[in-house]
Formats: sequence, C-alpha cells, structure tokens
Amino acid sequence: MAKRIAGWGFIAMAFAVAIHTVIEPLYHVSTAAQPYSPFWMILDPFMVVALVAGTILAYRRKRAVDGEGDDAPVSRAYIAANTLFYGFLGVGILLFWSYLNLLNPGYAPTGTDAESVIWMLIDASLPLLLGAQGFQLVRGAF
Repeated sequence: MAKRIAGWGFIAMAFAVAIHTVIEPLYHVSTAAQPYSPFWMILDPFMVVALVAGTILAYRRKRAVDGEGDDAPVSRAYIAANTLFYGFLGVGILLFWSYLNLLNPGYAPTGTDAESVIWMLIDASLPLLLGAQGFQLVRGAF
C-alpha cells in the first residue's frame, strides 16, 4: 500500500513539473531580473526530494534485478532498472548543480543561456523518470 501511495506521489510530481514547464511561458514574462517564474522556487525543493527518493528506489530495483545472476540474459527488467537508475543519477547531477547554482548567485560558471538549457533538460527528463518510477510502484511491479 505504501508503494502505491509513493507511486501516486511520483506521478503527481511528474505531472506538476511537466505541466508547469509547458504553461510557464503562457503566464510569466521573463526579464533579466527574473527569468523564471517564482513558482519554481516552490517546486524545486519538491523536485529534489522526489529525485532522491526515486534514485533510492531505482537503486533498490537495480540491485534486485542484478541479484538474479550474471548468467541470466539481458532482460527487459534489467534494461528498465538500469535506465531508471542511471537516468536518475544523470538528472540528479544536473539538478543539484543547477539548484545549488541558484542558491549561490555569486557562482557563475556558465552564462544564463546555458543555465536555461540545463534547466530545460531537467524539466523535460525528470517527469519522464518520475512517471516511469511512479507507474511501476502503482502497478506493484517492484
């Protein structure tokens, strides 16, 4: 039961990030002083928590699939578990770097255009990972 509740939480977070990514240009006018809507400051901590929880669950699933043995052929479960785990790791690196970059305005290793592209990669890929993880938990596949 707890896995299903967590799964619905992941799905809700996936929809929140995806929908806000798409509709933000409709209501927010970007300026140099405020390039992003203030709603991201509310959503970002939840994205971090969801990413950490998703990474932990993806690792547990990967470990369980890997425990089936090295002699087993590559299966759909193996590919799915590894894709989710390494996807969460990759997005996690980008998310933590970008989020900490936002919290420290004095640190500016890249220009604003590069930061925007990195955030778009995060905002486009995190909902896919969270949704996949959520639907797996809801179905009880793991």
